[in-house]
Amino acid sequence: MTAPHDRPSASELLESVREWLERDVLTSVEGRLQFHTRVAINAMNIVIRELELGADQEVTHAEVMKALAVANDRELADAIRAGDFDANLTDVLQALKPVVEDKVRVANPGYLR
Repeated sequence: MTAPHDRPSASELLESVREWLERDVLTSVEGRLQFHTRVAINAMNIVIRELELGADQEVTHAEVMKALAVANDRELADAIRAGDFDANLTDVLQALKPVVEDKVRVANPGYLR
C-alpha cells in the first residue's frame, strides 16, 4: 500500500528500521538499552502486522459486530454487562473467537501455536 505515496511504504520503512535495530543495535548494546531495543523491535513488529492484516481484520470485526447486533466493542461490552447475552453467552464467545484470534495475530502470533 503506497498510494498516494511512493515507495518505500510505511511497512517497508518500519521493517527497515526493525532490521537495523535487530542486526546492528541489539548486538551492540546490553542491559537496559538492550531491553528497550527489544521492546522497540516488538512494537515495530506489532505495527507491521497491523498494517498488513488490519484491513481484512476490520472487515471480520465489523461482520461479527453486525451478527451480534451491536455497533462496536463498547456497545458489546455494555450489552454483556447488562446481561443481554446471558441466554446465549456460549454463542457470543464462539462468534468472538475470530476477533480475538485476529488481535493475537497482531500482538503475538506465536501465542496461537
